[in-house]
Amino acid sequence: MDARLNVFGNATAAKFLKHIVAAGKVLDDAGVPSATQELVKLRASQINGCGFCTDMHSKDAIAAGESSVRLHLVAAWREATVFTEAERAALELTEQGTRIADAAGGVTDEAWANAAKHYDEEQLAGLVCAIALINAFNRLNVIVQQPAGDYQPGQFG
Repeated sequence: MDARLNVFGNATAAKFLKHIVAAGKVLDDAGVPSATQELVKLRASQINGCGFCTDMHSKDAIAAGESSVRLHLVAAWREATVFTEAERAALELTEQGTRIADAAGGVTDEAWANAAKHYDEEQLAGLVCAIALINAFNRLNVIVQQPAGDYQPGQFG
């Protein structure tokens, strides 16, 4: 399977990707645990049907020491006992922030308040930006049908 558009070889797409990747580097300083960031990226990618990002973030999480049990249970996190309350709040925020078209009003006050119990303002900003960023990456990859399966951890940085 080939992508509809070579986003790495097209000047406009490559320039765009360079800027959004750079924007994502800001999140390293937001104080959100890296494991939580990978869970957020993985869950949004699952919801959006982005095979490329699902492949990438599951492999990056494994390379960073994440357990296969937790990764396999991300899609069913509500019924799983392997996530902390803070991670569960981040996953709920991710789902609601990703599925904004499915629910009038977007993210509920309850989901926001629950996240705010576990994350300070800087971390909340990091979560919001991470959710927005992974949704942008997911949409780009789904539109161009970027193939999944060949990603190697650390390949892009």
